[in-house]
Amino acid sequence: MFESLKPAPPDAIVGMIKLAAADQNPDKIDLGVGIYQDQAGATPVMAAVKQAETRLLAEETSKKYIGILGNPDFNRLFSELMFGADSKTVTSGRLAVAQAAGGSGALRLGAELIKLANPHATVWVSTPTWANHQPLIGSTGLPIKPYPYYNKQTQTIDFDEMCAELRTHAKAGDAVLLHGCCHNPTGADLTHAQWQAIADLMLEKGLLPFVDLAYAGLGDGLDEDSYGLRLLADICPELVLAASCSKNFGLYKERVGLVAALTTSPKAAKLAEGQIGLTMRRMISMPPDHGAALGAKILADPVLNTEWRTELEDMRVRINGLRVALSQALSVQGREQMAAALVAQKGMFSLLPVTPEQAEKLRSEHSIYLLNSGRINIAGAKFETIERLADCILSVL
Repeated sequence: MFESLKPAPPDAIVGMIKLAAADQNPDKIDLGVGIYQDQAGATPVMAAVKQAETRLLAEETSKKYIGILGNPDFNRLFSELMFGADSKTVTSGRLAVAQAAGGSGALRLGAELIKLANPHATVWVSTPTWANHQPLIGSTGLPIKPYPYYNKQTQTIDFDEMCAELRTHAKAGDAVLLHGCCHNPTGADLTHAQWQAIADLMLEKGLLPFVDLAYAGLGDGLDEDSYGLRLLADICPELVLAASCSKNFGLYKERVGLVAALTTSPKAAKLAEGQIGLTMRRMISMPPDHGAALGAKILADPVLNTEWRTELEDMRVRINGLRVALSQALSVQGREQMAAALVAQKGMFSLLPVTPEQAEKLRSEHSIYLLNSGRINIAGAKFETIERLADCILSVL
């Protein structure tokens, strides 16, 4: 029967990883894969994670299931990290929280909850957005529509167009997917004033904010990167959060995430939590615990917490330093706009104003690997290769 299956379409990022790995040029620069890399090109295990693992190994006495909502300590501590430990969002009892299989699992669980609550909802996503948003959320059966976000020509956010589209065409009960910080793939984040305007629009139109917060701590800092989420939670009666520990804890392969639904009452929170648990049970039965247990240990222990925050800050500072260096190297006559956009953006990603043909030329002639869209992962660069990278980008432009 399986002979009737059609070939799966190739994944652009997976294909780029294979191309870069096969390239024998010692001077190649891989800016395609969306993970943090240090100056040596490695993705190391954070020291705080190593220490937490050592303690977990010594203390663990059982491998029994942890329950369909996941590790309760992780759920509490990570939701406090995202929303603020003393915030009314956390203390009101209106928050339904569950562990998820990474940020992707959180997005899927959040979308499933939205569909259960409102089968007629449309999910609005930014143009552009992370490549897996539409297939991942769309697989629930919810319709997806785009809203304007980033203008690749001006390299700025089309904020007025974004608001006009949502104000005119989104209907009450629809969900709007918003990147909490470090927008993927553009790196272009909303300002505080724009977050305020979006929150007011969500409230006015009766729209549900669906916040994807995958890079907290890698933009302006942990609290700063949660600004938009916390503002929405203060203003809007309901929202859904999908958060990830892949980047900020380096727990990529452990698949640790969190889904949270802010509801109008503690009673509604219990209902939402029950439906999330039931959905989890039907999809994967029980979530894995190892990564969540590590996250809980780090967040609960003051020494490990401080060490983790220091490491995360070092990662953030390095990424921002690479941004500044690349911006300065690209700041030549005629390319000032691109240079200014790069240094103003946040997180690991930027969207270069290159065509697919120019991206291919960078790969084939210069061994510089990026997606055809122009998305680059700044963390894949090194300070000593910035000048070469800038020269090659300028040469194809």
